[in-house]
Amino acid sequence: MTLMEGFAALATEPAAWAALATLVVMEVVLGIDNLIFISILSNKLPEEHRARARRIGIGLALGLRLLLLASIAWIIQLTQPVFEAFGHGFSWRDMILIAGGLFLVWKATKEIHHNIDPAPNDDLFDTKSVGMGFAAAIGQIILLDLVFSIDSIITAVGMTDNIAIMVVAVVTAVSVMLLAATPLSNFIGQNPTVVMLALAFLMLIGTTLIAEGFGAHVPKGYIYAAMAFSAAVEALNIFARRRQARGSPTREPA
Repeated sequence: MTLMEGFAALATEPAAWAALATLVVMEVVLGIDNLIFISILSNKLPEEHRARARRIGIGLALGLRLLLLASIAWIIQLTQPVFEAFGHGFSWRDMILIAGGLFLVWKATKEIHHNIDPAPNDDLFDTKSVGMGFAAAIGQIILLDLVFSIDSIITAVGMTDNIAIMVVAVVTAVSVMLLAATPLSNFIGQNPTVVMLALAFLMLIGTTLIAEGFGAHVPKGYIYAAMAFSAAVEALNIFARRRQARGSPTREPA
């Protein structure tokens, strides 16, 4: 189906709108993972560079997704096995997911280490240089943008063959990322315990990507339900801390 035929279907077919709504929700949820990573990396930069890094990171996410949409035939080929090991046929998509997952796990572990033990010392995490240069941050954002973009577009291809629906869903999801980027980054920066929770989310997402790369399907609903529950518990903790900071009376235990 061509792009113009896809837009015509959106204008005349109710089923196309239902598919669009479903795909928008899926793309927004997948974009949250990407945005968490961008927010954590941008918060490690000097204040004057953070907004620029977020804009560049989200712009690259949109550009990569649209570029991949224009290469649907190539994307489909990424799912074809190129070699077999341990009884599983590995495709280029699998290898990209495994590499991206390993990078996420390594990066999250490194950042958790810095948060727990910020004192400089010689170790494999190189804690002497906790700060990050702008170019290094953008380089890491590009790497993970690529991983999340491929996963996002393959998800879209698996849900519909309407290119127009894919384009609208991707642009909508990235627009939501753009609107949420600064509030999310500020919230993460103002609440240190949220940083640890976000890093734990990244480790969970990285582990999921590795499992997917090895052919183990992990239902996304379970992952996001666990993340939502953890976020709700942390929100209650933040609310309780703020009430205590304002000197609100607390109920004595019975």
